[in-house]
Amino acid sequence: MDTHEIMFDLQQYLKEKTGLINKALDRALPAANTRPAILHHAMRYSVLAGGKRLRPILCLAAAEAVGGKEKLAIIPALATEVLHTYTLIHDDLPCMDDDDLRRGKPTSHVVFGEANAILAGDALLTLAFEWMARAVPPKPYASNQLILELACAAGNRGVIAGQIEDLASEGKKTNAATVHYIHMHKTAVLLRAAVRIGGICGGAGKGELSALGNYGENAGLAFQITDDILNETSSREKMGKAAGSDRKRGKMTYVAVHGLEKAKKMARQLAGEAVESLQSLKGNTEPLKAVVEYIIARKK
Repeated sequence: MDTHEIMFDLQQYLKEKTGLINKALDRALPAANTRPAILHHAMRYSVLAGGKRLRPILCLAAAEAVGGKEKLAIIPALATEVLHTYTLIHDDLPCMDDDDLRRGKPTSHVVFGEANAILAGDALLTLAFEWMARAVPPKPYASNQLILELACAAGNRGVIAGQIEDLASEGKKTNAATVHYIHMHKTAVLLRAAVRIGGICGGAGKGELSALGNYGENAGLAFQITDDILNETSSREKMGKAAGSDRKRGKMTYVAVHGLEKAKKMARQLAGEAVESLQSLKGNTEPLKAVVEYIIARKK
């Protein structure tokens, strides 16, 4: 076994990167008293409420995995996180999943009202692209490559497509192709984009970028399947959000389609495929390997 692999401490790595990201987000977000104060308070409330910071961590780790410098990926990493937070705010709305708890705290619309929550989500979505526009990718990438990566993941063929299909499938007969489409678009495409964005910032070659994309896609699917499993088996207290809600709403999930044990097996298989994708990369891939194992082992 490689000495670096023996020495790698995932918990310490996650602690360090989460602290780095949280401080950077706190500095970069508008102050809560900036007019209109209720908007900026709402934005900060949801972004700084905690969370795994998985997307920005993967972005930073991907830059390292291709031999690049972490500092070049910081702003793009923050952009992926505020865009993710916008999706959570909107996902929790009464017209969507109508959830009242997120990351162990009342959801944005519960605290600030539905209209302000919608606008806070809109503002975070826009801010994500403002931040991404400030980052300049290295040559030979085009100056708009980072923005393009995020836009494709977030838009009508990405996260929004997944959310539309998720809502439309509630109460319908379970279907393997439909649940794969939902999970791929609602979750996996943004994780894939975060990893590819980090790779671009780190100067990844074409083959490296493709490998990172495969890693991100498989890790993203494994993440969402694990979420399905936890929603079925965990508790509201452990998860910090609603548990058992997928079955109550008739959601199209991997557990509903394939059963609990097969869903667990599929998550493990996807995690293995994600790790295999990293074999050709020249930088330190231990963080990416460890994070995908953490994804399927987590309890919340």
